[in-house]
Amino acid sequence: MSKTGSLLTHLECVACGKRYSKEELHTVCQDENCQAVLSAQYDFVSNTLTQGDLRQRSATMWRYREFLPVGDAENIVTLGEGLTPVIPLTCFSEITGCCRVFYKDESLNPTCSFKARGLSVAISRAKELGVREAVIPTAGNAGGALAAYSAKAGVKAHIYMPKQTPNAFKTEVRMFGAELWEIDGSISDCGQFSKREAVKHGWFDVSTLKEPYRLEGKKTMGYEIAEQFDWELPDVILYPTGGGTGLIGIWKAFDELEQLGWIGAKRPRMTAVQSDSCNGIHLAFRNNKSSSTFKDNGFTIANGLRVPKPYADKLILKILYDSRGNSVSVHDMDILRALREIALSAGSFWSPEGAALWHAFKVLRQSEWIADGETVLLLNTGSGYKYLDNLFPT
Repeated sequence: MSKTGSLLTHLECVACGKRYSKEELHTVCQDENCQAVLSAQYDFVSNTLTQGDLRQRSATMWRYREFLPVGDAENIVTLGEGLTPVIPLTCFSEITGCCRVFYKDESLNPTCSFKARGLSVAISRAKELGVREAVIPTAGNAGGALAAYSAKAGVKAHIYMPKQTPNAFKTEVRMFGAELWEIDGSISDCGQFSKREAVKHGWFDVSTLKEPYRLEGKKTMGYEIAEQFDWELPDVILYPTGGGTGLIGIWKAFDELEQLGWIGAKRPRMTAVQSDSCNGIHLAFRNNKSSSTFKDNGFTIANGLRVPKPYADKLILKILYDSRGNSVSVHDMDILRALREIALSAGSFWSPEGAALWHAFKVLRQSEWIADGETVLLLNTGSGYKYLDNLFPT
């Protein structure tokens, strides 16, 4: 067993099942006809950790270190990420009715978003495998997280970000010493530039789901949700879906927890919430499609939702179908109203991506898709403070 107790055994393609060594640096499946996402696999049979043992562990996501991929504790690059609170949303009883509604506040992570989880694990593992320079296309939060964790790890970070991104994100990246390139376009356009430069310079590409370890950091949200709800999962989980790594990671965590015997077969109905600007997943789901088409109608105040075509669109849609879930597309004006409602009544300044969930909840509650007595969890993925340029343009 490794020095951290990691039970990682290998990587496996989610589409064709081809296996890859954990000791080598990988991106996606190398079969030219596949090129799907690689998923980290673990030896759950050998696990000796119990649910009770977690009470003695640190209040970070590394409390689940057996099920994370870093082999040597010296390579863990952490800023204290994870174990964010689950808070009852009790101030809207006239809307929530008999439902028990909670939100998990990911804005309390280092760099103020859930992206800290994925980049902590990705940079830790990259460091362990000898990476010295990394590159990422980002709508904002992932760039800041990569810059921060790379700074601590001694890795050089190269970041490609849309010009329309609020200045707070750009300042954050520069403060951590990363190289920032501003691109006139969406994250997809940034991805084209970053991919070209990665090949040219030999930088390791940590784009969403184009390497296997950001997903492992994101899945810790699922472990925490199960633990915080005393191993009884909510009936419905609403998730803001741009690249979709968080939604996929949470679903992966639930499968792993069932293998551990810590939860049963019951799953939440997973619901993807998108912006009207980039709602390809929503349109595909509504039309019972297995993949999405490229959709970009330009700027949205929810920068993280401007992902015209997620790399793992097939995985996202499969989860929605398998969980008997749903999708909601939200207009920017409704996001703004929801953000203000949450701020005025709950005293919390959510990111626009998170605020979209509150509007989506109201839509699903009014249609009775969310029924009386159900437990619902909203994932606020970041802090509204970074989005001031979008909310109060000059």
